[in-house]
Amino acid sequence: MKRIHQMVLIGLLMIAGSGHAETLRLVFAGDVMLADGPGRLIAAGGDPLAPFAQVLADADYRIANLECAVSSGGTALPNKRYTFRADPRVTAVLKGRFDAVGVANNHSGDFGKDAFLDTIAHLDGAGIGHFGGGRNLAEAHAPLWIERQGLRIAVLGYNEFKPRSFEAGAAHPGIAWSEDAQVIADIRAARRAGAHIVIPFMHWGWEYDEAPSLRQRELAHRMIDAGADVVVGGHPHVVQNAELYRGRLIVYSLGNFVFDGFDAPEARQGWLLRLDLDTRGLAAWDTRLAQLDEDGTPSPVPGALTPCGKRGQRTIGECWNP
Repeated sequence: MKRIHQMVLIGLLMIAGSGHAETLRLVFAGDVMLADGPGRLIAAGGDPLAPFAQVLADADYRIANLECAVSSGGTALPNKRYTFRADPRVTAVLKGRFDAVGVANNHSGDFGKDAFLDTIAHLDGAGIGHFGGGRNLAEAHAPLWIERQGLRIAVLGYNEFKPRSFEAGAAHPGIAWSEDAQVIADIRAARRAGAHIVIPFMHWGWEYDEAPSLRQRELAHRMIDAGADVVVGGHPHVVQNAELYRGRLIVYSLGNFVFDGFDAPEARQGWLLRLDLDTRGLAAWDTRLAQLDEDGTPSPVPGALTPCGKRGQRTIGECWNP
C-alpha cells in the first residue's frame, strides 16, 4: 500500500512539474450592435444572444466588439451617417454571455465623450470587462488581462477607421487608435509584463471587402513579428479570409454577430471564433457560422463548412459545424 501511495505521489508531481497548463477556450465574436432592431428586441423581453447561448457557455472566456454607445445621454454627432446608442438595460443581456468587450471602433463615440464614459460605467456596473478605450490614453492602450488555468493572456484593441476624433488623449477619454509604432510597442510591453499569449483585436479594413487589404496584411505580419500569437479583426461587416503567417493565425474579419439593417446576404453572416490556448500558444481553433435574421439575431448553422486548424498544421482546413 505504501508503494502504491508513493507511485501516485510521483505521478502527481510529474504532472505538476510538466510545465503545461490546461487548455483554455477563448471565444471572439464580431460586431455586436445592441441599438435599433436588437435593442427593440431586448426592450420587448427578447434576447438576441439566446440561439448561441450553449456555444458561448462552452467557452472559458468570451469577447465581442461592442459596436455602439451604451447610454441614456449624449447627442448624436452631426454629419455622421450612422450613429448607434443602446439603452443601458442591454448590459443585462451581455452579462453572462460575454466576459469582456472591445470598444475600439468607429461607433463607441457616436454620442460624445460623456456617453462614452457612460458606456464604460455601465459595463463596469455589470461586471463586464472592456479594453481598447478608457478615460485617458493610458487606459485605452492597457491590455485586457485574462489570467486563468495557469495562463496570462493579454488582449489589445485598436481602431483605424474614421473618425479619429474618437481617439483618447492624455487627459480625455476615448479609444485606442491604431498607430503602427504604438501597436508594436504595446505588444512588446505585454510580453515583458509576462503574457504567455498576446492577441490584438483590430477594427480595420474597408466595409464589404471580402478580402483583406494590403494594409491589413502588412500590419498583421508586423504584429506577429513583434510577438503577437493570434491576430483577430473586424469592421468590414463581412467575413474575410484567415491566414497562417509564421505558423500563427490571422483572422482578418469575423463580420457581424448581432446587427440589423443589412440587405446583402454576405453582411448577414459572421463567424464565431473559438481558440484553444495553452502555454505553448494556440493548440487548436475553429469558426462557427452565424446567420443573422432581420432583427439582427444570430443563429448557428449546423452542417456549415468553415475554417479551422490545429497546432503544427501548415494550411488552413475546414470543419463541419455540428
